Amino acid sequence: QVRLVESGGGLVQAGGSLRLSCAASGSIFRINTWDWYRQAPGKQRELVASFTSGGSTNYANSVKGRFTISRDNAKNTVYLQMNSLKPEDTADYYCHASLKRDYLTPLSDYWGQGTQVTVSS
Repeated sequence: QVRLVESGGGLVQAGGSLRLSCAASGSIFRINTWDWYRQAPGKQRELVASFTSGGSTNYANSVKGRFTISRDNAKNTVYLQMNSLKPEDTADYYCHASLKRDYLTPLSDYWGQGTQVTVSS
Protein backbone atom coordinates (compact mmCIF):
# COMPACT_ATOMS: atom_id res chain seq x y z
CA GLN A 1 0.00 0.00 0.00
CA VAL A 2 1.27 3.46 -0.91
CA ARG A 3 0.56 6.50 1.21
CA LEU A 4 1.25 10.18 0.66
CA VAL A 5 1.35 12.27 3.80
CA GLU A 6 1.53 16.06 3.67
CA SER A 7 2.71 18.35 6.43
CA GLY A 8 3.69 21.96 6.96
CA GLY A 9 0.43 23.82 6.53
CA GLY A 10 -0.78 26.44 8.94
CA LEU A 11 -1.71 30.06 9.49
CA VAL A 12 0.63 32.78 8.25
CA GLN A 13 0.41 36.51 7.66
CA ALA A 14 0.51 37.93 4.17
CA GLY A 15 4.09 38.19 2.98
CA GLY A 16 5.17 35.24 5.05
CA SER A 17 6.46 31.82 4.06
CA LEU A 18 5.56 28.19 4.56
CA ARG A 19 7.18 24.97 3.42
CA LEU A 20 4.97 22.01 2.67
CA SER A 21 6.28 18.46 2.60
CA CYS A 22 4.79 15.32 1.13
CA ALA A 23 6.34 11.97 1.91
CA ALA A 24 5.47 8.83 0.00
CA SER A 25 5.76 5.50 1.77
CA GLY A 26 5.10 1.88 0.92
CA SER A 27 6.03 -0.26 -2.03
CA ILE A 28 7.39 2.21 -4.60
CA PHE A 29 9.45 1.29 -7.64
CA ARG A 30 9.56 4.68 -9.38
CA ILE A 31 7.81 8.00 -9.00
CA ASN A 32 7.08 9.37 -12.45
CA THR A 33 5.59 12.77 -11.64
CA TRP A 34 4.97 14.83 -8.54
CA ASP A 35 2.41 17.62 -8.29
CA TRP A 36 1.00 20.06 -5.81
CA TYR A 37 -2.64 21.07 -6.18
CA ARG A 38 -4.77 23.38 -4.12
CA GLN A 39 -8.47 23.87 -3.61
CA ALA A 40 -9.94 27.01 -2.12
CA PRO A 41 -13.47 27.03 -0.66
CA GLY A 42 -16.05 27.04 -3.42
CA LYS A 43 -13.45 26.67 -6.16
CA GLN A 44 -12.15 23.85 -8.30
CA ARG A 45 -8.89 22.12 -7.51
CA GLU A 46 -6.06 23.68 -9.46
CA LEU A 47 -2.53 22.62 -10.30
CA VAL A 48 0.04 24.75 -8.49
CA ALA A 49 3.40 23.17 -9.30
CA SER A 50 4.71 19.98 -10.78
CA PHE A 51 7.73 17.89 -11.67
CA THR A 52 7.35 16.30 -15.07
CA SER A 53 8.60 12.82 -15.89
CA GLY A 54 11.64 14.46 -17.46
CA GLY A 55 12.47 16.31 -14.27
CA SER A 56 11.47 19.79 -15.37
CA THR A 57 9.18 21.96 -13.31
CA ASN A 58 5.99 23.82 -14.12
CA TYR A 59 4.14 26.44 -12.13
CA ALA A 60 0.76 28.10 -12.25
CA ASN A 61 1.09 31.70 -13.36
CA SER A 62 -0.35 32.86 -10.04
CA VAL A 63 2.59 31.40 -8.08
CA LYS A 64 5.53 31.84 -10.45
CA GLY A 65 8.44 33.53 -8.73
CA ARG A 66 6.97 32.90 -5.29
CA PHE A 67 6.65 29.11 -5.00
CA THR A 68 9.36 26.50 -5.58
CA ILE A 69 8.85 22.77 -5.91
CA SER A 70 11.74 20.50 -4.99
CA ARG A 71 12.23 16.87 -4.14
CA ASP A 72 14.45 14.42 -2.32
CA ASN A 73 14.42 11.20 -4.32
CA ALA A 74 16.19 9.25 -1.59
CA LYS A 75 13.38 10.09 0.80
CA ASN A 76 10.54 9.90 -1.75
CA THR A 77 9.56 13.36 -0.61
CA VAL A 78 8.46 16.46 -2.46
CA TYR A 79 8.42 19.97 -1.05
CA LEU A 80 6.67 23.20 -1.86
CA GLN A 81 8.41 26.33 -0.61
CA MET A 82 5.89 29.16 -0.58
CA ASN A 83 7.18 32.71 -0.19
CA SER A 84 5.47 36.10 -0.33
CA LEU A 85 2.18 34.47 0.51
CA LYS A 86 -1.04 36.27 -0.31
CA PRO A 87 -4.55 35.85 1.12
CA GLU A 88 -5.61 34.37 -2.22
CA ASP A 89 -3.18 31.50 -1.61
CA THR A 90 -5.49 30.30 1.17
CA ALA A 91 -6.57 26.77 0.31
CA ASP A 92 -6.20 23.10 1.09
CA TYR A 93 -3.02 21.88 -0.56
CA TYR A 94 -2.75 18.33 -1.89
CA CYS A 95 0.20 16.42 -3.23
CA HIS A 96 -0.22 13.95 -6.04
CA ALA A 97 2.14 11.33 -7.39
CA SER A 98 2.00 9.16 -10.45
CA LEU A 99 4.11 6.12 -9.69
CA LYS A 100 4.86 2.47 -10.34
CA ARG A 101 4.74 0.07 -7.42
CA ASP A 102 6.94 -2.43 -9.23
CA TYR A 103 8.47 -2.99 -12.65
CA LEU A 104 5.41 -4.75 -14.10
CA THR A 105 2.53 -2.67 -12.77
CA PRO A 106 1.27 0.38 -14.68
CA LEU A 107 1.44 3.92 -13.41
CA SER A 108 -1.12 4.68 -10.72
CA ASP A 109 -2.24 7.94 -9.15
CA TYR A 110 -2.02 8.63 -5.44
CA TRP A 111 -3.18 11.62 -3.41
CA GLY A 112 -2.35 12.91 0.00
CA GLN A 113 -4.98 13.85 2.53
CA GLY A 114 -4.35 17.56 2.19
CA THR A 115 -2.93 20.25 4.43
CA GLN A 116 -4.60 23.58 5.11
CA VAL A 117 -2.87 26.87 4.39
CA THR A 118 -4.45 30.08 5.63
CA VAL A 119 -2.95 33.46 4.79
CA SER A 120 -4.29 36.40 6.77
CA SER A 121 -4.25 39.93 5.43
